Amino acid sequence: MSLRGFSTINFWAEDVAAAAAWYTEFLGMEAYFQRPGPEGGLAYAEFRIGDYQNELGIIDRRYRPPAAAAEPGGAVMHWHVDDLNVTVERLLSMGATEYQPITAHGDSGFITAAVVDPFGDVLGVMNNPHYLEILASFRQR
Repeated sequence: MSLRGFSTINFWAEDVAAAAAWYTEFLGMEAYFQRPGPEGGLAYAEFRIGDYQNELGIIDRRYRPPAAAAEPGGAVMHWHVDDLNVTVERLLSMGATEYQPITAHGDSGFITAAVVDPFGDVLGVMNNPHYLEILASFRQR
C-alpha cells in the first residue's frame, strides 16, 4: 500500500462557526457540509477546494487528540495557488499572521509561504510548477 493522494486536512478551532465564516470569506464559498455538536453549536464544517476537490475540515478544538500541540507547528500542508503574493497579502489582511515568509526554493519556481489563521492553524500556500504539470497531464487525457 502506498499513499494515494491528499484527501482531507483538519484544522481545529474554539469557535467553528467563526472559523467557517472566515474560510467562507477567504475561499469565496460556503462549507458544503456542516454538523452540530451535542449542545447544538457547529462542531464541524467541511469545504471542498481546488482542482481535485480536496477537503478542508474545521473541527471543534475540544475533539482534537490529547497529544495535539496547543501552539501551531508540525507538518505544513501547502495548497497550490496561482498568485502567491496576492494570496499571502489577502490572508494577512484578513487577520492571519506570518508563519513562514515567502521563500523561493532554488530557481525552479517552487515558492512557499505559510500563515497562522486567526484560529491557530497553519495554512501553507505555494506556487508549485509540478502541480501545474500534473494537472495539465490529467486535462489532456
